[in-house]
Amino acid sequence: MSFTLVIVGRPNVGKSTLFNRLVGRKLALVDDQPGVTRDLREGDARLGPLRFTVMDSAGLESATDDSLQGRMRRLTEQAVDMADVCLFMIDARVGVTPADEIFADILRKKGAHVILAANKAEGRAGESGLLEAFSLGLGEPIRLSAEHGEGMGELLEELMPFAEAAEKKIEETLPELDVDVSDDDEFDDTVSAPTADKPLQIAIVGRPNAGKSTLINKILGQERLLTGPEAGITRDAISVRTDWNETPMRIFDTAGMRKRAKIQDKLEKLSVSDGLRAVKFAEVVVVLLDVEIPFEQQDLRIADLAEREGRAVVVAVNKWDIEDEKQEKLKQLRADFERLLPQLRGAPLVTVSAKTGRGLERLHDAIMRAYGVWNRRVPTAALNRWLVGMLEQHPPPAPQGRRIKMRYMTQVKTRPPAFVVMTSHPDVVPSSYSRYLVNGLREGFDMPGTPIRLYLRDQGDKNPYKDRKKKQPSRLKKHIGKGDR
Repeated sequence: MSFTLVIVGRPNVGKSTLFNRLVGRKLALVDDQPGVTRDLREGDARLGPLRFTVMDSAGLESATDDSLQGRMRRLTEQAVDMADVCLFMIDARVGVTPADEIFADILRKKGAHVILAANKAEGRAGESGLLEAFSLGLGEPIRLSAEHGEGMGELLEELMPFAEAAEKKIEETLPELDVDVSDDDEFDDTVSAPTADKPLQIAIVGRPNAGKSTLINKILGQERLLTGPEAGITRDAISVRTDWNETPMRIFDTAGMRKRAKIQDKLEKLSVSDGLRAVKFAEVVVVLLDVEIPFEQQDLRIADLAEREGRAVVVAVNKWDIEDEKQEKLKQLRADFERLLPQLRGAPLVTVSAKTGRGLERLHDAIMRAYGVWNRRVPTAALNRWLVGMLEQHPPPAPQGRRIKMRYMTQVKTRPPAFVVMTSHPDVVPSSYSRYLVNGLREGFDMPGTPIRLYLRDQGDKNPYKDRKKKQPSRLKKHIGKGDR
């Protein structure tokens, strides 16, 4: 058990820069443009001996209505209520603003544990702002420079009491739970079952306004991610952890991906790049489509990207609640899926409604099924019996008169399944024959939809005496008679 720290403040005071420093990598997008962060982003922080959870929040806005800024503010206030301690940041170079005073008053009324920090205080430029911060009535401010790492020691001192309180809670809880913590649990990297320490990594991807954030909120059972009618609300890949039907998962909400030609804004380019990284780190990618405009070119590109990255893929069609001709539409969707994405033939296609929650059980089952296939390992003996049958049913061609002999096959890895076939002349095996083998693997070993990697390797020559010159007998041996030997 550790404590949770949430970083709050006006837009562009350096919250995301400090968040990235505490987690040790660039998880949050950082840009000079204010208001880049809109959702709550969590990370595992490390500061000296302390390990804790840190949350980056949207810049506090003065709006209180149902506008985008108003919804962002409510989400940040929700984070303050959830956290053990709040780090309230101001810009020391700008000084205390009326908005800072309003938010300081809100934090005092909430009774939250607040640490005040004056960021960008390096050099003389921040001296006056640092002094002004005393007027907020939140105690003595920490002098910080998130960009250069100054003031981290002072922050560590302020956080120590919260770490000690969390440790005390552990000591009070352990006797009741009768837990032996003498040895840490070890987890084998080869074990594929999701655990609390190794949750199943899922990325939800799709075009803008497909309903990704709404779907994740419905899975979580709370308004954890910012949603609304505006397209492109999510700007970076936000991860949330949950136990969905008793399965530990980390779910990544990604920014909507538009066609490359339409992406002109620098921030949108960063957002899409962040989403692509989420796909690479995911184990299962859920491609979310809009039932009114499914399988657009961008949807196909996104699904193809997930397949090329070797991820398990599930296609989910959202907004199913507004579809009237459900049976006819489902039949059409399945036909289009088979025709437009043959490389994902057999992958799960499920219909959901992020608004009502219908179909979430089907989606969970489809994710677990795809994850299981992605981890499947086939015994070598079974593979080679299967290979003999495939060769008898359809022998390899003999391009340019060169006979191809496939002698042996084995699986070299999972996640995704990868196989090696030892063969003569691998360089001339037609791609159509490789596809024949891949499709046969899908059918023969029940691996629908998952990416399959097939590698053809030269079997080499097992005769160690080939190409070795025959040794000539010595002249002396030629003249020795049999009786003298």
